[in-house]
Amino acid sequence: MVPTTAPRTAGLLLHPTSLPGPYGIGDLGPSAYAWVDSLARARQRWWQFLPLGPTGYGDSPYQSFSSFAGNTLLLSPEVLAQEGLLSAPPRPQEPFADHLVDYGRIIPFKQQLLQMAWEGFQSGRSAYLRGDFEEFRHRSSAWLNDYTLFMALKDAHDGRPWNEWEPKLVQREPQALRAAADANANKIDMYAFGQFLFFRQWNFLKDYAHLRNIVLIGDVPIFVASDSSDVWASSEFFWLDENRRPTIVAGVPPDYFSATGQLWGNPLYHWENLAKSDYEWWVNRLRAVLELADIVRLDHFRGLAAAWHVDAAEPTAERGQWVPGPGADFLGKLRQGLGALPLIAEDLGVISPDVEELRTSFSLPGMRILQFAFGGDPKDRFLPHNYDQGTVTYTGTHDNDTTLGWFHSAPEHERRNLARYLGREPQDVAWELIRLAWASVADHAVAPVQDLLSLPTSARMNFPGKLGNNWDWRLLPGQLTDHLLFRLAEMTEVYGR
Repeated sequence: MVPTTAPRTAGLLLHPTSLPGPYGIGDLGPSAYAWVDSLARARQRWWQFLPLGPTGYGDSPYQSFSSFAGNTLLLSPEVLAQEGLLSAPPRPQEPFADHLVDYGRIIPFKQQLLQMAWEGFQSGRSAYLRGDFEEFRHRSSAWLNDYTLFMALKDAHDGRPWNEWEPKLVQREPQALRAAADANANKIDMYAFGQFLFFRQWNFLKDYAHLRNIVLIGDVPIFVASDSSDVWASSEFFWLDENRRPTIVAGVPPDYFSATGQLWGNPLYHWENLAKSDYEWWVNRLRAVLELADIVRLDHFRGLAAAWHVDAAEPTAERGQWVPGPGADFLGKLRQGLGALPLIAEDLGVISPDVEELRTSFSLPGMRILQFAFGGDPKDRFLPHNYDQGTVTYTGTHDNDTTLGWFHSAPEHERRNLARYLGREPQDVAWELIRLAWASVADHAVAPVQDLLSLPTSARMNFPGKLGNNWDWRLLPGQLTDHLLFRLAEMTEVYGR
């Protein structure tokens, strides 16, 4: 049962890949349960994480091979052994680094792990799972069949994007798809089994979090990756040419993250085609994510009012145009299809009055980032005294520097304005911003774990617009001490969260 959310709450942001453990990447095993226990001891109500889909280009959670599937890199070897699928948790020939995720080593290791579990299952291990597995395949067939065939075909084509496959597969000719499914049957079954295991492990963890009164905040990128089973299987919902390549792509114009804007490269939606079915594809997408989380942060909410359209041939996002999105019609049909809108609107960037009106007309909480607050304007919407109660405030997000890193690189006037706002020179700037967030009138306050630990820029999760060395930060064993948890619990109690 989902725990009831109190009027004033607080929580922490940590992606599961950042959890500590001996297998080179955080997973859904013992360290995840210890993390939930830590949240409860610190009196937190929220665990927020990034998208949980299988990562593609650049290992980014926001460039996934599927909007519906789970990331099998998160499978726990210990849990697989406990369930009898492995004789014992495997150990790598050389120890993995504990301070970062080395995806170059982790991906083949985890693929081998899945292969071993599948072969064990085929040989008769854990026969008690057979009924559950078949039921999962039947229940999830609407997305699972396309995804597993997509992944098997990517393997068969050495990982190349789907629009570079044979034309008959690109165009999804039925006879070609049937022949491909027959030729890759064992691989398809293995990928289906991997999804079954992911959802099984995640659901056990989610149930445990609910028992500890922890609410889960998921994340949905508004756009999907071009190289994904979503676009391959539902190409009519995207602006593509006759060769199934994007004609216009998503991004944002120059802003505080990048002087040339951010060229994400995701294909744009053909909203008219989606509207013909009352946005059923989107309803199903959000319903799937809400099986993993209780509430969802909708990334780039302003794209529903208008999105920045860039010609696919452009090298940067500087040249583009704002094109209206589906707006209230879309949100109304989502609410009708889902029965409610358990969403947080990521309303950062260039926010025009129509975006704010769309958010407030559906009573969706927006986001406020304290690192953006100290430019000098006392009316700045990111300053706590300008907050509405129906707000989620953050010290920073996965796209920001750590608060300590931000402070050391911030212009002098921003550091001075922070000191003026506090009424003193900050002693521990990360905790000063946590206190501002927790003390604010915002109903909900969240801090990345890096700020709880007062970590520098080297602990940053993502640097927008920069390729490489993103998404790899990890929490070290023992780094989250009892002293820190008690300190956060005390602050949470003081400010009625």
